[in-house]
Amino acid sequence: MSDKFFLDTNIFAYIFDESAPDKRQLAVGLVDHALATNEGVISFQVAQEFISLAFRRFRPPLSSTEAEQFLAMTLGPLLAVQSSHVLYWEALHLSRRYSLSWYDSLVVAAALEANCRILYTEDLQHGQKFDNLSVQNPFL
Repeated sequence: MSDKFFLDTNIFAYIFDESAPDKRQLAVGLVDHALATNEGVISFQVAQEFISLAFRRFRPPLSSTEAEQFLAMTLGPLLAVQSSHVLYWEALHLSRRYSLSWYDSLVVAAALEANCRILYTEDLQHGQKFDNLSVQNPFL
């Protein structure tokens, strides 16, 4: 069985959230573990969502230089799943079968495509299963 795990966008957002120090510490630990072990995975969707969030919602927003550095040092090494017709078909199937939003179904489909065993996210039900993929909310 694979030891790979998928990190959703909210994990990266908490790295920059000084108002939630406990969540920030957990997020930093997960990302550090992902980078150190090469077991962490993200999709291009997660990278896109994070950078958009960092420019629109962070106070202060990340600068272009800071975003480039975070992309090069953190997001880039974890990028493993690209958008494809197959990914979209699987996401549509998952959305219909489990009543997921489009973006949540894309994340689940990407985690399944990467053969991940765990999906770390706050956006889905803790303990929910999708085949061999288990959802875990690391902040509970």
